[in-house]
Amino acid sequence: MAQRPPSKPPRSTQRPAAGKPRSPREQAERAHAAWGVKPDRPDRTKDKLTAKPKGATAPKGKGREDKAPGTGPRAKAGFDKRTGPARPASDRYASDRPVSNRYASDRPAPKAGERTSYPPRIPRNRPKPAHTANPHPAHAAAQPGEGPQRIAKLLARAGIASRREIERMITEGRVALNGELVTTPATLLADLRGVTVDNQPVQEAEGARLFLFHKPSGCLTTERDPAGRPTIYDRLPAGLPRVMPIGRLDMSTEGLLLLTNDGELKRAMELPANGVERTYRARAFGEVSQAQLEELIHGIEIEGVHYARIDANLERRTGRNQWIEMTLTEGKNREVRRVLEFFDLEVNRLIRTRYGPFELGDLPPGKVLEISESDLNYFRKTLEGGKVGGKAKAK
Repeated sequence: MAQRPPSKPPRSTQRPAAGKPRSPREQAERAHAAWGVKPDRPDRTKDKLTAKPKGATAPKGKGREDKAPGTGPRAKAGFDKRTGPARPASDRYASDRPVSNRYASDRPAPKAGERTSYPPRIPRNRPKPAHTANPHPAHAAAQPGEGPQRIAKLLARAGIASRREIERMITEGRVALNGELVTTPATLLADLRGVTVDNQPVQEAEGARLFLFHKPSGCLTTERDPAGRPTIYDRLPAGLPRVMPIGRLDMSTEGLLLLTNDGELKRAMELPANGVERTYRARAFGEVSQAQLEELIHGIEIEGVHYARIDANLERRTGRNQWIEMTLTEGKNREVRRVLEFFDLEVNRLIRTRYGPFELGDLPPGKVLEISESDLNYFRKTLEGGKVGGKAKAK
C-alpha cells in the first residue's frame, strides 16, 4: 500500500555543528547572503577594539581640534539633523498655506510668525430672543396692570360670571360703561371703573377663593329659575362673596360642588382639555358585570355622541341594586346616567365624591368649607403645568 506523502516537508533533525558561537556580525552577513537582508545595526566590533580607555584624552592634531558646541559648520548654517535647515525662531509656526479667514472677513490676515486666535465658541443652548410681535389687542393675554384687557375677561375675574355668560349678558344689554351699553365683549379696558351690570356698579376683583359645597338633592345649579324652583343660592350660608359654580349637577344629583369667585379658575377646571377628573358613585337597578364596565375604558358612542374613556368599577350589590364608581374627565350633560342607561341600568341615586384633588369627605349636606390659600395656589400651578393630582385640605 502506497504511503501518503506528507503535507509538510519534514523538519531537519540536523543540529548545527558544535563550535564557537557565531558573532552578530557573522549572523548578519549570513542573513544578507542568504536572504538579501541588510544588517539592522552597524557592526561595532572594530569600534570596541579601538575604543579609548576611560579617562584618556585624544591628542591634539590637525584633524582633532577642540571645538566649542554649536560652532561647527552645520551649526553655523542652522542645520537640524531631524528637519534639515532650521528656520528662524520667529518663523517656526508660519505655514505655507493661506490662513483661513472665514470668521473674521474684515480683519487683515495674520503676519508670518503670529498665531491665529479662534473666535469665541457659541453655546448651543443659548436662550432664544423674546418674541416681540404685537398680538391683536382683543387676543392679548396681558396680566392685570400691564395694559388694557377685554371687558369680558375683567368681569370674569371679578366673579360676575364666566366669559361665555358675560358675552351673553352683553348681547342682552345688561352691561354698561359710563351709562352707555357695551355692544361687544372685545371692548378694551384698563380697569372696571364706570362698569355696571344690571345697573349695579362692579367692584375690582379680589384674590381667588375656592369653596367646597355639599349640594343636596332637590335644588338647581343656577342663579335663578324662571319656574321658581329652589337653587343652590337658596341653600348657601350668608357671608359668602359672590361665587360661581364650577360645573353643574342635576337637580336630583347630590355631592361635591366647587364654588369660586374667579372666572378664569372656573373656566380652567371645566375645560376637558385640562383633564380634571370627576368621580361619581351611582346606585343603579339592573344587572351588569365588571367585564362590561371595563369596556368603557376605551370610550363609547351612544346615539351619535362620543364619550371619552371612563374608569368604572363595580363596588357591591344590594339586592338588585348595584353600586358603581365611575371616574371621567369630560363631564358632558347627564353623561353618567346615559352611559349606565346604555347597559339597561336605571340610576336611582347619584353622588359626586371628588372633583380634581378635592374630595367630599364627611362634609354634611348644605355645608361649605373653604380651601386654604396655599393649597389653592399649589393646585393652580399643577393645573397650568398639566399635572392635576394630589389631595387638598380645607380650612
